[in-house]
Parts: sequence; C-alpha cells; structure tokens
Amino acid sequence: MERRVVFHIDFDYFYAQCEEIRNSKIKGKCVAVCIFSERGGDSGAIATANYNARKFGVKSGIPIILAKNKLKEQDAVFLPADFDYYSEISSKAMEIIEKYADVFEYVGRDEAYLDVTKKIEGDFDKAQHLAQQLKNEIRNNLKLTCSIGITPNKLLSKIASDFKKPDGLTTVKPEQIEQFLSSLKIREIPGIGRKTEDVFSQMNVNTIEELTMIDVFDLNKIFGRKTGGYIFNSARGIDNEAVKPRPPTIQFSKITTLKKNSKELEFLQENVQELCIQLNKLAMENNKMYRSIGIQFVNEDLSTKTKSRMLRNPGNNLEELKKIVNQLLEEALVEQEMLVRRIGVRISEFSDVEGQSNITSYF
Repeated sequence: MERRVVFHIDFDYFYAQCEEIRNSKIKGKCVAVCIFSERGGDSGAIATANYNARKFGVKSGIPIILAKNKLKEQDAVFLPADFDYYSEISSKAMEIIEKYADVFEYVGRDEAYLDVTKKIEGDFDKAQHLAQQLKNEIRNNLKLTCSIGITPNKLLSKIASDFKKPDGLTTVKPEQIEQFLSSLKIREIPGIGRKTEDVFSQMNVNTIEELTMIDVFDLNKIFGRKTGGYIFNSARGIDNEAVKPRPPTIQFSKITTLKKNSKELEFLQENVQELCIQLNKLAMENNKMYRSIGIQFVNEDLSTKTKSRMLRNPGNNLEELKKIVNQLLEEALVEQEMLVRRIGVRISEFSDVEGQSNITSYF
C-alpha cells in the first residue's frame, strides 16, 4: 500500500477567532459566542469560547447564564453567533487551503483534510515545511491561526491536530505512531465519548497503550463488531479511509427554535408542519423533486441528532413530506434522552421536474 501523507487542518476556537478579527479590541478578553434562544434574555447556549474563557470552564454547549456566572469576575464579551460572517471567512480560508492539496476534503467551516502525498513526494519533512507555509499564508491573509496534524492517515491527523492547540503543528511519521499514541487518553480517539470512556474506566483502562492490551474479540463482545473493530484499529493508528473530494451538498433546509425545550412527539410534530410547507413550496418554486428527507434535533447542550430516509421515487408532495417527517420524529424520539431546543427539516437529492434545466436557479 502506498505510504500516504495526510493533513488535518482545524481552526482554533473558530467563531470566537472570527469575532476577534472583526474587532481587535476584544482580543485578550474572555470571548464567548452565543446562540441566543428566541425566548429572549440570556436563554441559550455557548457555541464556542476562546482559550481565555475556557480557562474558567466556559465551553460549547453550556447555558449562557452559567457561562456569565463563571466569567463575572473577568473582562468578558458575549456575542451572538453570526454564521453568515463565519462562512464568508471560512470560504476565503478554504480557497487558500485547497491550493496546497493533491486531494482536498471539506469537512466543515473550520475543518478540512488534505492528501499531499504526491506534492511532497511522500517526504514528511517536506510536508512539515509545506504545512508551515500554509499556516503562514492563512495568518498573513486572514489573521487566523489553525492547528495542523501531519500523519499517514485521517484518523491520526485528526488526533495530531488537537495535540498542541492552539496554533499547533504536529508531525507523526509511520515509525512514531505507537510512541505518539501510547500515552494519550482513550478519549482522544475520535468517536469515543463519555459513555465508552466510562466502560473502559471500570476496566481500569485509561490510556491508548492500555487499550491495545484488550483482545479484539473482547472488544467485539462489549461494543459489537463494527465499533469493537474500529476501537481496536484506532488504538493502533490504523485507518484506511482515503481523503476524498467532498462535493458541495445541495439541499434546502429550515430550522426553528422551540418555545420550550421538549421531547414530546405531538409538540414537535406541530412545530415541523410549517417547516414542511415552506420547504415543499421552495422545491415547487425551483421545479425540483427530492428523494431524501431528513430531520435534525439541536439538543439543549447544542449537540445534534439527525435522521433521514430515502424515497423510492423523487417527489414533491406536501402530504408525503409531512408523513415521512412525522415517522422520522417518532423513530428519533425512541432513544432520545435530552430535551430538544431547535428542530429542523431538510430535503435533498434533487432532480428536475420536466421542463426545468437551469441548475443555477437553486443554489
């Protein structure tokens, strides 16, 4: 197998950093970017916070009121999230990043993978030099800092980009993988959350080195074959997923903030009716039929949950849309523990209704 060289680029506290660029006077202060609820006042949650605020326990997902209490003795700034502005900054950054890649994979506003194997001829020293050039260009042009992990695969690069935040640059050559991973906490493996960590903690397994002592069959028994296999491979730095060009996802979506946090089926169904009407109207106006229907929950801690279904044939029937969305709601609520703060509906996988050929009309 070809030895690959993969970058994972992760912008540091991206939303708050964008706000510091917009207003240099707040740099050095505790900055928290908030998603305020439509209920008014300080109702809502923190989207992100800079490192000054994080020192005092302010992090994404906690209530704004709690964050304000933690920072009451500090010089702190609380700002409403401006996603259009963050997307604009992100687009400029991604244009710069893409130039450095053999293969560029967009992940989100503040995150991307690059395969640079051919560009640097498989040489990790050249890769480190290239990554530093990339960091310099982003800083010089946009005043943004980012952290970059350079390793032979996506999984390791994601772990490495988080290793020296903020403004970090971490290279892990193939012969350094075992040494790099051994002392890290198992939580550093992407996808391992608190519940999985608790299971291992009860087994007195806390580091990745200790995790490698567990047999794959035992992992499969505890977590199932798919998750068990992933944990087994991840602890050894094994990941064969290629960096692949990610096409822009063309979709229509609508989201609303609920008047109260809830996980009651009937209440949520009432709130998606208008969203369905708006989306189906949008599809009709653009002469589009859709095959994929999805819902999204934004929970009270700002974590998200999605569920979708593919139709057998494309359509744009409002009653069918409402029916599928209601079914998805029922399924999503089966294991839903947290209350839902915001709820959204999306349609995608479009095809043209006869007579419509101008694709630009719905971008």
